[in-house]
Amino acid sequence: MKNVFLINGFLEAGKTEFIRFTIAQPYFQSGETTLLILCEEGEVEIENELLRKTNTVVEVIEDKENLNSTYLLGLEKKHKPGRIIIEYNGMWQAADLKMPWHWKVSQQITVINAKTFTMYFGNMRSLVSDMVKKSEMIIFNRCDGLNKELPTYKRNIMALNRNAEIIFEDSKGEINMTLDEELPFDVNANVIELIDETYGIWFFDCLDNIDRYNGKKVKFLGQVVKPDNMEKGYFVPGRSAMTCCADDIAFLGFICVTDEADKYNKGDWVTVSATVKKEYWKDYNGEGPVLYADEVKPAKAPKNDIINLV
Repeated sequence: MKNVFLINGFLEAGKTEFIRFTIAQPYFQSGETTLLILCEEGEVEIENELLRKTNTVVEVIEDKENLNSTYLLGLEKKHKPGRIIIEYNGMWQAADLKMPWHWKVSQQITVINAKTFTMYFGNMRSLVSDMVKKSEMIIFNRCDGLNKELPTYKRNIMALNRNAEIIFEDSKGEINMTLDEELPFDVNANVIELIDETYGIWFFDCLDNIDRYNGKKVKFLGQVVKPDNMEKGYFVPGRSAMTCCADDIAFLGFICVTDEADKYNKGDWVTVSATVKKEYWKDYNGEGPVLYADEVKPAKAPKNDIINLV
């Protein structure tokens, strides 16, 4: 198998800078040849001296029709690489990449220019979604002066991919600070009451900062979901949110423990009053939010059953 590192992002997102930094690291300099395939050329180039020192060869594929198994196999025979990096064109769909059967994407990383994220996410959301859904890591660079916006950016990405590592970088490097924001509800209230406009914010903040909510009481309107393998005494109340387009809806809900679970069917609307606890749950692959219901009551469906994440 040939290990492929897929680096995607829009033009001028910073993909080349990331690749230049990566191949310069000692752990990447094992002596074997690195084949770097560029599917678009931006303003930044990698210095010939660095390419020579790191035993990296560059091939440019600007015609999408050439991005096929036969052509790529020819490049492999020509250079005999030990590893392959593909700097992918952000305007091409992932399905456009046709690799030889023995090429395997071992890691996919999306690089995003934080200064232009709002524009791309607003106008090309399906392309952004296509990039990040299978990425193990998403890097926002050029975050200087955007601390207030970054929590929203993080929610947008988490709605598309909850498992990816999300990194924010400014001109000085990675931002290690906690991305706190002024939440639109009082986390210290006796009961945190959530409405359509705040449910999504709470959901992702709870995922990201479970200690903030451990032991807190919440109340919200939700729809009942019951996976086929759900044990007796459990259900998942939550809300549906549009992540990409009308055909791409994500359900945002946490497991809820209640003796009244059997009273409700999938699709029912309920008002849930519950205590949030940080506990291990197998579907979380670790600790996460588990709701212990104090009260579950039937409710009317809201006027809009799809919420937004802003």
